[in-house]
Amino acid sequence: MKAKHILLLQGHPDAAEPHLCHGLAKAYAIGARDAGHEVRWVNVAELDFPLLRSQKDWNEGAVPDGLQPAQDDIRWAEHIVLFFPLWLGDMPAMLKGFLEQVARPGFAFEREAGSTAFTKKGLTGRSARVVVTMGMPALLYRWYFRAHSVKSLERNILGFVGMAPVRETLIGMIGSFKPTDAQQWLEKMQLLGRRAE
Repeated sequence: MKAKHILLLQGHPDAAEPHLCHGLAKAYAIGARDAGHEVRWVNVAELDFPLLRSQKDWNEGAVPDGLQPAQDDIRWAEHIVLFFPLWLGDMPAMLKGFLEQVARPGFAFEREAGSTAFTKKGLTGRSARVVVTMGMPALLYRWYFRAHSVKSLERNILGFVGMAPVRETLIGMIGSFKPTDAQQWLEKMQLLGRRAE
C-alpha cells in the first residue's frame, strides 16, 4: 500500500486533560506511522480564533493567522480523520467554529465562472473518517436519531467540499466502559491507522 499523508483533527474542546478521543487519535497515529504513513495533527482546543459572525466575513474576510497552518495541513493531507465527542447531539461548538473558519470560499470550494453558486469543490482527492464518542448506545444514535449530526457533517461539509469516501466510527456507552472496552477500540483505531482508512 502506498504511504499517505494523514491529518488528524482532534475536535475535543478540552485540552486540559486526556479523554478517550485523545487516546483514539494517538492509537490511530501509532498504527499509521508503523505502516509508513506521514501524520500531522491539529488540536482545535489549542487554537485561538474568533467565531464568524456574518456572511460577508465568511465570504470576504481573511482566515485568522492562527488557522493558516491548519489550512496548509488540510491542503497537504490525502486522508483526514476527525475525532470529537457528541455534545447535545452534535459536534462541539469549537469544532464547528473551526470548520466554518477554514472551509471558506477560495479554499474549500469556488464559484464556476459566471455562476453565483459554489459548484467547484476545492478539496477533492481526499478521503475522510469521522470518529465520534458518545454516552448513549451507538445503535440508538444511528437508528433512532439517524446519526443526524454526523450525516450532516459528512454530507454538508466534508462531501460538499469534495472529500470521498467519508467513513464513520461511532463509539457509544463510553461512560460505562471497562478497561477492556477501551483497549478494544484503541486496537481498532491502530488497525484503521495502518490501513489509512
